[in-house]
Amino acid sequence: MRTLEPISLLELTEKAELQTRVDRKYVLRLEDALALLPALDPATRVLEIDGRRRFRYRSAYFDTPDLVSFRLTAQRRRRRFKIRTRTYLDSAQCWLEVKTEGSRGGTVKSRLPYQAADQDTVDPGRWFVESVLGDRAGIVLVPTLVTHYSRTTFYQPAGDSRATLDTDLSWIATGGAELRAPRLAVIETKTSAAASPVDRLLWSRGHRPARISKYATGLAALRPELPSAPWRRTLRRHFTLTN
Repeated sequence: MRTLEPISLLELTEKAELQTRVDRKYVLRLEDALALLPALDPATRVLEIDGRRRFRYRSAYFDTPDLVSFRLTAQRRRRRFKIRTRTYLDSAQCWLEVKTEGSRGGTVKSRLPYQAADQDTVDPGRWFVESVLGDRAGIVLVPTLVTHYSRTTFYQPAGDSRATLDTDLSWIATGGAELRAPRLAVIETKTSAAASPVDRLLWSRGHRPARISKYATGLAALRPELPSAPWRRTLRRHFTLTN
């Protein structure tokens, strides 16, 4: 990976911000994911900040007490939403993010700069959440899950697409139940529409998109009483091996 040219955060944002996008996710064994790196297009560039190419993330998710956000996803309903804070642990930067479903099925992410000290509450950003959710304004939100992982981000000039590689994944639910998955990797491609070079590389190696949501799949793994139909295959194939 060190043979790939770096790209700065500013340039990456300018070229491939993709706040409205099509996402494809893949769940692989860590060794299979790492084996893909030498086959990346040599024009691929890697996000580098202060000489670092791998960054630690912490995400805290919020839902209603009866888990409306989770259940809308589990039941594949329209008008899904997801609310979280994301903290970049290596820089202490934090954002409050609200993800909603776009008019054509893509994901729309709205984000607000946030204080890292407030990463476990939405109270200071309640106005922002309500401005994005519109008619859902006023819902009660409580912390439900925290995830940790390390991420490497790739930029590919073909289609100005991005791909991320997440490793060292772990989940902690409110109440203390914990799941660690050190032998798994999650690859996510982010494009405006067409398949990216990373998608095509994955397909050529026999890997196909999988249903996974760090929030919903992680919560379903930690709370077996919850509905899990959309992620049952992912849970059976991968998460039962890493508990």
